[in-house]
Amino acid sequence: MQHGRAGRLHPVVARARRAVARTVDHLPRETSAGGADARDPMRPDPSTTPRETTTEHVGAGTDPRPPLVLVACSGGADSLALAAAAAHLARRGRVRVGAVVVDHGLQEGSAEAARDAARTVQELGLEPVAVERVTVVRQHHGPEMAARLARYGALNDVAHRTGAAAVLLGHTRDDQAETVLLGLARGSGTRSLSGMPERHHVDDVLYLRPFLNVTRAETETVCAAEGLSPWHDPTNADTVLTRARVRHEILPYLESQLGPGVGRALARTASVLGADADYLDEQASLAFDAALVPAASSGSSVVLDGAAVQGTPAALRRRMLAKACVLAGGETPTFERLSALEQFALGYGAAGPVQMAGKVAAWRHRSDATHARGCLELRGERGPRPQETSPPTNDPGSAQ
Repeated sequence: MQHGRAGRLHPVVARARRAVARTVDHLPRETSAGGADARDPMRPDPSTTPRETTTEHVGAGTDPRPPLVLVACSGGADSLALAAAAAHLARRGRVRVGAVVVDHGLQEGSAEAARDAARTVQELGLEPVAVERVTVVRQHHGPEMAARLARYGALNDVAHRTGAAAVLLGHTRDDQAETVLLGLARGSGTRSLSGMPERHHVDDVLYLRPFLNVTRAETETVCAAEGLSPWHDPTNADTVLTRARVRHEILPYLESQLGPGVGRALARTASVLGADADYLDEQASLAFDAALVPAASSGSSVVLDGAAVQGTPAALRRRMLAKACVLAGGETPTFERLSALEQFALGYGAAGPVQMAGKVAAWRHRSDATHARGCLELRGERGPRPQETSPPTNDPGSAQ
């Protein structure tokens, strides 16, 4: 619910507005949802997760310019502060701003909370506003991941229907610190420890996080200054959930024992490692292209030259192999599975299969006149069983 705003601009409000402005000012150079940008095959596609949705639209934007962005709004302080900052830019004509409110239906009163959030962002001037009701299908995922996949699927749907240039997410510096700490606990590599990127694509939809240098407390301040009453999701306080436990117990304990600034330092680590991971991904992509045996790769079969794989530095080789698994129709492998695949790829002679997640198998083919160290093939279940005695004629981390 929105109340009267104070007359004097609060400095934290100004900071939040600048953060959003820095992000959306680059949008004219971006492709709208449904455009030509290809999805990174290394990223999960939530649209493939079964879910049921119904949509309620409130208002409709008709002006094709300036570009339209959608705020993913839960009604919490982070997303309401983001909506308020984006609405300011819309009033200045720099961007059109709509919103998507996703009701996961996981708790009593969620439908009412979603309607309240939609009314609030309407009062801020956001248009169009869509309320997406989703049925979370867990399948092989835990409750948090299943809800996340359903949410991204709903956001993608609305972005495509409206032709939005981007979807804005309200993740804060505190969220980033929690993400890095969870990655450390899992024993992750640079990509996971780089946390959440400021910009990334899911399918062909661009997602932006303007608030990664804004704290959760500052979003509460923005809401108070703007006269907004955020909804407090009870699941955020449920320490049965791992992230909530990190938020309410582990990070505060680290701050008390190591001194203030632990969260800030973790977020800074994410920023540094993000640049490193981007460079490693770029180099791994080049190495992957150089190792690919195109004449032998088709459909769900990915074939790599054995000598090229073995001669690639380990930091890049793991990324190459993870990408090959995904392109063959499998899942991004865990550290343990990727390590096993790497050891298999470093061997000699015909061998296999080594089973990977997502019903993908790895095979090693013996050397021939063209491939001195043979080839490594990753094949999804849709392809025919590879012939061990017949090497291919000519393919394309996760533990990164």
